Amino acid sequence: MVYFLEYNRIPFFFFLPLSTVQGFLGLGGAALIQAYDTIWKGRPSTYLLILALLPTFASLLFMSLVRIHGTNSADDKKHLNAFSAVALTIAAYLMIIIILENIFTFPLWARIITFLFLLFLLSSPLGIAIKAQREDTTRLSPTFATQRSPLVDCPETTTSTKFSASQDSVAYHELPGEESQVKAEFDDKKLKDEEDMNILQSVCTLNFWLLFVAMLCGMGSGLATVNNISQIGESLGYPTSAINSLVSLWSIWNFLGRFGGGYVSDIVLHRMGWERPSFIAITLATMSVGHIVVASGFPGNLYVGSIIVGVCYGCQWSLMPTITYEIFGVGHMGTIFNTIAIASPVGSYVCSVRIIGYIYDNVASGEGNSCNGTHCFMLSFLIMASVAFVGCLVAFLLFIRTRRFYKQVVLRRLGHSSRT
Repeated sequence: MVYFLEYNRIPFFFFLPLSTVQGFLGLGGAALIQAYDTIWKGRPSTYLLILALLPTFASLLFMSLVRIHGTNSADDKKHLNAFSAVALTIAAYLMIIIILENIFTFPLWARIITFLFLLFLLSSPLGIAIKAQREDTTRLSPTFATQRSPLVDCPETTTSTKFSASQDSVAYHELPGEESQVKAEFDDKKLKDEEDMNILQSVCTLNFWLLFVAMLCGMGSGLATVNNISQIGESLGYPTSAINSLVSLWSIWNFLGRFGGGYVSDIVLHRMGWERPSFIAITLATMSVGHIVVASGFPGNLYVGSIIVGVCYGCQWSLMPTITYEIFGVGHMGTIFNTIAIASPVGSYVCSVRIIGYIYDNVASGEGNSCNGTHCFMLSFLIMASVAFVGCLVAFLLFIRTRRFYKQVVLRRLGHSSRT
């Protein structure tokens, strides 16, 4: 059974579990590469067909198992932390396997064993969900029995109790409301109104476009790096095994960014009151440094640069949906989030095709339009660094614009949720 937990009408996976959900997405690339090397190596067309069909069939097959489980008990945090532990375990396992494959040549039987163990790790969250459901059923069964017993044992007492409770309720509502109660009701109504911003209303705000442009700069330049990392390695003389490892390890760095970015920003927001858009600005500034490292061409630059850019790229995907919820509310969050996510393919096209591809074609002079040397991508990634820095400035402007909003609304909303 698959659960998306709901905490006081706010989907709980938008906070700490979001980093876990995004983390599993980040690990998908490394897991799929292991699947290709074990099962479909040498048959890329079959592998691409599986990639095209399997996600759709899996969604249709398991969609009937999705449930919204409304609860805020402490047990839920225990199980959600277990999901996070599984994600970290899978990341560590994949990193070890990738490094070992770069050092040794695995025979087929070893690849099969390591892949089967990976499948076991990937399926282990199902056991956590089943355990959570059993504990939940066990915990709620005595409650239901206690609630039903008065109707069977002593209906008269129940009726009189219900009548007395209704009288108390009437008397309570007849009492003049205190100032704090009136303020709380006003805050509840205001919080509800703030969650009703739809896609048309959000698109008409400057905050929407600031977030969109920041994501376009960050995700576009990040995707441009991973799309061209093989060509960059070839131009700098990296061996084929090292290039393959860089592509696989990118998924690990992406995972660490998705997992750590959401986790750290959530802790700092709750405990210190730091506005989350500031983390977007920080990650984009750091990504700009990573692009400069890639452009420098010093020995081992791709290892360092891919780590910096990969982690920062993952942070964008973890922070963006949460900021979308916090600024525009939960009512139409899915539509708004996916509209802003269009910035990823748009930015990737501009940065990969119109900038990196165009410059590479102009400087390539070797056989088969190939290029060797640091000059092949230096200018391109200096431009990528500038793009990321522009995104940093845009994100900082968003931070300035939403700083008061976070203090007056978002932090109060979090406090309201914790009290209820």
